[in-house]
Amino acid sequence: MSENTIHETPNTKRKKLLIGFTLIVIIIGVLVSLYWFMYASHFVSTDNAYTAVETAQITPAIDGTIREILVTDTQSVKAGDILVKIDPIDTKSQLDQAKANLDSAIRRVQGYIANDGNLQAQITAKEADAKRVLAQLQASQADKDKAAIDLKRREALIGSGSVSQDELTLIQNAYTTAKSNFEALQATSLEIGANLKAAQYAKKINDALIQGTTEESHPEVLAARAKLDQAEIDFNRTIIKSPIDGIVSKRYVQLGQRVQQGMNLLSVVPITKIHVDANFKEVQLPKVNVGQKAIVYSDLYGKHVIYHGIVEGFSGGTGAAFSAIPAQNATGNWIKVVQRIPVRIQLDEDELKEHPLRVGLSMNVEIDTTTNSRKE
Repeated sequence: MSENTIHETPNTKRKKLLIGFTLIVIIIGVLVSLYWFMYASHFVSTDNAYTAVETAQITPAIDGTIREILVTDTQSVKAGDILVKIDPIDTKSQLDQAKANLDSAIRRVQGYIANDGNLQAQITAKEADAKRVLAQLQASQADKDKAAIDLKRREALIGSGSVSQDELTLIQNAYTTAKSNFEALQATSLEIGANLKAAQYAKKINDALIQGTTEESHPEVLAARAKLDQAEIDFNRTIIKSPIDGIVSKRYVQLGQRVQQGMNLLSVVPITKIHVDANFKEVQLPKVNVGQKAIVYSDLYGKHVIYHGIVEGFSGGTGAAFSAIPAQNATGNWIKVVQRIPVRIQLDEDELKEHPLRVGLSMNVEIDTTTNSRKE
């Protein structure tokens, strides 16, 4: 046996090593490819993510002077807890005035209703007077006509001497009296008619004030009651309560400060409602859909505290599109930059209670694109 068969040459050994290394690289490449296609390609991740929440901005609904502040920054509060009290002296005065106005309106409407009966009684009485005077006027007309006939007859006989001058004078006086009585009754009838029309007109005006209403449903009472309700609302608004559970933040209000409606006093951050805004590259999102599961951890606690989340939605545009100075891509110096789209991740409330987060913390997000999802 030759020495060449016993000992390999350096070239042969180098070839074997090269072939072995190549096989190892190929195997590693195959394994990495299998890992990528079978597992890693189903996940997208980013560390460009931050916690966020819809905070409650506490603002007064009325103007006033701050009388008492019951909370400080970082203090935990529950929904319904009193945060700030406004001096109620102005609203108390308005409330008392509104109560007095309502009482006056009720009494005024009661007067309308009572006056309606009084006016109806007046109309009835004047109608009776009109009938009575009409009967008297008819009788007086008959007396006047009779007196006129008697006078005419006596005047015809005066020349023959059948009627004395004294008798004629008496007949003339009787006619004059009958005529005067008739004219007086005519005037009385006109007066009663005018008074009746005035009472009917007054009744019509009063009817317009109360027609179709009751004491409780009268417009004047309803308007006064509405002002009273508003005054009570304004009075209750002097006590400002927390609308949600959370942490007091950014307390600007100070004791004795004069505040106006809508002025920002403080904020309440509902830390159990915190979500994550994850800014994924646009090339990472083709397979990401609403409802897919996500694994989230924070820089605060590290990887040993894992939060389980769900993709809740996508922003309506990229972060650059909503920036103060949007990018001008239609320029000659344009350079393509991969954009990021904020994806909202809903976190489990129980996990947040166990390990609370704060707004603005850095987060790491990984989404499993193979989990159940729904298209938006």
